[in-house]
Amino acid sequence: MDPTAKERPMKHVSRKDLYTNLETRVRYLHDFLDFNSNDVEALTSGSKYIKALIPAVVNIVYKKLLETDITARAFHTRNTADERPVEEYLDEDSPQIKRRKMFLRWYLTKMCSDPTQMEFWRYLNKVGMMHCGQARMYSLNIEFIHLGVCLGFIHDIFIEALMSHPHLSLQRKVALVRAIGKIIWIQNDLFAKWYVRDGEEFADEMSDVNVEREGYVNGKRVLGDGSSTGRSSSEDDRSSINSTNPSVHSACPFADAAKPVVETKIWSQ
Repeated sequence: MDPTAKERPMKHVSRKDLYTNLETRVRYLHDFLDFNSNDVEALTSGSKYIKALIPAVVNIVYKKLLETDITARAFHTRNTADERPVEEYLDEDSPQIKRRKMFLRWYLTKMCSDPTQMEFWRYLNKVGMMHCGQARMYSLNIEFIHLGVCLGFIHDIFIEALMSHPHLSLQRKVALVRAIGKIIWIQNDLFAKWYVRDGEEFADEMSDVNVEREGYVNGKRVLGDGSSTGRSSSEDDRSSINSTNPSVHSACPFADAAKPVVETKIWSQ
C-alpha cells in the first residue's frame, strides 16, 4: 500500500453534478485520465503533425462509412435506425458527402485547439448532443455504436501515423499519442452521456437544448469555408493520402519514409 495514501484526502465527486454540470464531469474525466499540462504541451507542440494528417483521415473515414449500408444510409435518412431501402447510395464524389467531409475536417481541426478552455469541451459535448437527435433544426440520429467505433477507427489511424513519423522522437510520439487518445476518450464519454440512461433521474435539471442551424455551435459558426487557407474542399480531398490509389491499404502518410517501429513491451520486467 502506498504509505502516503492516508495523507491524501479522498476526493468527493457529486454524482448529480456529473450529470447536470458539464464542468464537473470534464474535471472528473481529466482527473481520472490524468489529463494534465504535459498532455496540453504535447498537443500544442504537436498540433501541426495532427493537422497535416486531417485531409487523409477524413478521406479514409468516409471510405469506411460508405462501405456498409447501415452507415451509408444515414446520409440519406439522417437516422441509422431507419431501415427503409435506399435505391442508390451516395459516393465520395457526391456533393453531400463532400459537404460532410468539410464538417469532419473542421471538427478534427477544432480538436487541435486549446483544451485548457471550457469552450473546447462545450464544443465536444455539443457534437455529442447533435448526433442523438437534439439541438438541430433537422434531426440527426446516429446510434452510439457507430459513433464509438468511428472514434476508435480515427484513433487507430492517428496512432499508426504518429508512431511511424520519420522525424519525431519516440518520447514525443508517445506523448502525442497519449494526449490525443485522452481527448478521444473524453469525446467518447461526451457522446455516451447523451445515449446512456445513467443519471436520468436528473433529466429535468440538465442543460436546456438550444436548436441551432447546421454549422453553428453555441451561436457561433464553426464550419470553416476554406477561405483562410485559400484551398477548396476538393483540393484538400485530392491532397489526401491514397485518394488517387484506393488499392493502397496503409492509412499512414508517413509509412514509406518511416523506419520500422520497435515494439514497446510495457510489461517487460
